[in-house]
Amino acid sequence: MAYRMFEGKEHASIYQMYRPAPPDKKGQPHVLAVDLGCGTGQNTRLLAPHFQQVVGIDISECQVEEARAVPGYPNITYRQGTAEDLPFPDGSVDLLTAASAAHWFDQSRFLAEASRVLKPRGCMALLCYTLDNTRLHYQDCGERLNQIHKEMKQELLLYASSPVAASQNKLDDLYSAIPFPDKERVEGIWVKEPTSVRNLMGLIKTFSMFQAYKRKDPQMAEDLLLNTQKRFLEEMGVTCPDTKMELEMEYYCLLASKPQ
Repeated sequence: MAYRMFEGKEHASIYQMYRPAPPDKKGQPHVLAVDLGCGTGQNTRLLAPHFQQVVGIDISECQVEEARAVPGYPNITYRQGTAEDLPFPDGSVDLLTAASAAHWFDQSRFLAEASRVLKPRGCMALLCYTLDNTRLHYQDCGERLNQIHKEMKQELLLYASSPVAASQNKLDDLYSAIPFPDKERVEGIWVKEPTSVRNLMGLIKTFSMFQAYKRKDPQMAEDLLLNTQKRFLEEMGVTCPDTKMELEMEYYCLLASKPQ
């Protein structure tokens, strides 16, 4: 990957703790799946039941170490590496995936490598979510919680990089550049899951724009989280940050198949 944003040990640890797993994938068993920008392996592990071999690749050794520490997946291996220089022979990969990672890739170099390593009729699935449509639900105060979340997000967006902006634009440029004629973008994949206020704050800590804010002003970044958590709890009428709410996120996926 062209950007190196998730390499610190502390960032990798909170990434493993708080990043949600993407929606599960179904399909017939195949030979080799490669998960690019795998982070701590949330998406990689979803692929394990459907492929004989799964390889997760990430530029950060700290992220890879966290992924390797999760037991119970004998057909998964993890490697440090980049999406632009893949260690696979030509025409050897059934599926290339990336979950919340493709916006960090060097577009032209990645697509050249994808074209090289995919088998004929091999597939690419690039999954991401949109922050704009994140919704919070708790009793009758969901709209007020969403407003607090929006205000917090607006402050963090001051520290968002251009790749993050690309991901929120649903990877339009990358989709247009995919050289395969058989391609589509699937939107509106809504996923709901319970989370606690504490874990939501942890998820926000994993965002690259929060980490950029923290590097510039650690105290202000932490104060933003503490104030946001305090406002959430007050609106919910509770005091315990382990109180559960419902988190609803919209995913989208770029799908493409290499010609025969």
